[in-house]
Amino acid sequence: MQQSHVLLEPLARLLNQPGAVVLVALLVMAAVIDWRTYRIPNWLTAGGMAFGLIYNSVIAQPWHDGLLGALAGLGVGLVVLLPVYALRVMGAGDVKLMAMVGAIVGLPDILNAVLYSLIVGGIAAVAFAVYHRALRRMTTNVMDIVQSMALAVVVGSRPTPAHAARASVGKLPYGVSIAGGTMAWLAARLLGVA
Repeated sequence: MQQSHVLLEPLARLLNQPGAVVLVALLVMAAVIDWRTYRIPNWLTAGGMAFGLIYNSVIAQPWHDGLLGALAGLGVGLVVLLPVYALRVMGAGDVKLMAMVGAIVGLPDILNAVLYSLIVGGIAAVAFAVYHRALRRMTTNVMDIVQSMALAVVVGSRPTPAHAARASVGKLPYGVSIAGGTMAWLAARLLGVA
């Protein structure tokens, strides 16, 4: 009986946060669509961004603080994954999905959502590579990408997607990792451990 109360209390707190409920619903839709089609539709990410900006403006006092926090979260969510997109390691839909998360959770919470999403994505990528017996190829590809990024920083140029010539390990719908990571962070926050 005591254990069910421990789980019901965070669920009740989640249901009292309309922004979190909408975020979870949008993330589940994005994950399912990305899993099936390897695409995340613009209507979903743009609609989620609009919701986040409006919602945070309505619940904040004064309203412009909420709007600024949502815009900052959107910007950080976009900028953090943009270099990975520039290297063609991730799709534009994944970047826009993280920006959508940022618009809803705001700054500084987007940093936690990004961190959890990167951890879940890393675990998923390693599991995917192990399953396909391509862990060595994935490790080589990651090292080449890191070297390309480091060289671009040192030289002061834009990183080039040089990894395109290498054999890919396969496609991984990263929207699933963003959804899983963000929801894991939400759950950890609701349980008081994050």
